[in-house]
Amino acid sequence: MRNVGEHELNGGTSAAAPFLADAVYMAELRERMLKFASLQLADPGLAEDAVQEALAGALRNAKAFAGRSAFRTWVFAILRNKIADQIRFKRRQSQMIAMPLGHFPDEDEPRYFDAKGHWAPENRPSDWGNPEIELLGKDFWRVFEACLDHLPPDQGRVFMMREFVEMETSEICAEVGITTTNLHVLMHRARLRLRNCLEGHWFAPKESLS
Repeated sequence: MRNVGEHELNGGTSAAAPFLADAVYMAELRERMLKFASLQLADPGLAEDAVQEALAGALRNAKAFAGRSAFRTWVFAILRNKIADQIRFKRRQSQMIAMPLGHFPDEDEPRYFDAKGHWAPENRPSDWGNPEIELLGKDFWRVFEACLDHLPPDQGRVFMMREFVEMETSEICAEVGITTTNLHVLMHRARLRLRNCLEGHWFAPKESLS
């Protein structure tokens, strides 16, 4: 896969042009893309290919970026499609990637909900204020990304497969080599960790993440 050269980083008169012309921004974006792709594909070569193809696609279609969403969001959407294609291709080739399942003792999990499905009083989430307003801030996404980075690798991988790459449950289970029950446990734990992290470092800040 050829590298995207600096001379290609231009978007004409499109809304993408200022981003593509900013070498520092693009280098940082590429690093984040590679980190994301590496976690999902568990193969440095495939991750590099996916990132290069995504950047090449962004360059080819720069004029299609109208600025209605963040440039980074637009590029990552392209990358997600490339990653999904890679994963599905690997599965078709029966090149399964095994992941340690760990132990899933449901009986060890605290009871977060009562019999009616409502939050148990001792585990009720803290007040998040107005989430729609909070989510508009760039700082929130920095904290959210840091919280994602602090997830255990097995939880972080399946969480991003489901919520970011938008893969189906059956696809994730086949790719990772786990059962549907295991996946649900991992997703449940990932969401609880993210909730606790966001409550501690954003909605009710206690200490900074490092």
